[in-house]
Amino acid sequence: MTKSFNFCIVDDDEIYQYTIKKTIKSLNLINSIIAFSDGEEALNYMIENLNKDAELPDIILLDINMPIMDGFQFMEEYIKIKPKLGKKIIIYMVSSSVDIADIERAKKISEISDYIIKPIKHGRIKSIIDELVNEE
Repeated sequence: MTKSFNFCIVDDDEIYQYTIKKTIKSLNLINSIIAFSDGEEALNYMIENLNKDAELPDIILLDINMPIMDGFQFMEEYIKIKPKLGKKIIIYMVSSSVDIADIERAKKISEISDYIIKPIKHGRIKSIIDELVNEE
């Protein structure tokens, strides 16, 4: 049986959220998609669900530039709670920024699997899911 996955989108761009949700849903391997407009909302959700693996995402698509708590601030706090999480969560930094400083900063954070420049194409989402399926 093929496992379905929980996706989490952390991005303040409503149009991007809408289009990426449609792309993800089209792959038919998704259990749920949750979305947050800033890192603080996402972090609070993670803390509230620390011991609920079924509620926690398998994959996070994390934007850099957001109000309240940006992607890098989220990562600083996520690293603090990661030991308390009961499951592995794969995080992709997703941004329209092509700034080398942002890319290098993301690469230095071992908890970030990859840096993806927007827009994310259907094939890239599929390859992310395929990697997860192969790990199962």
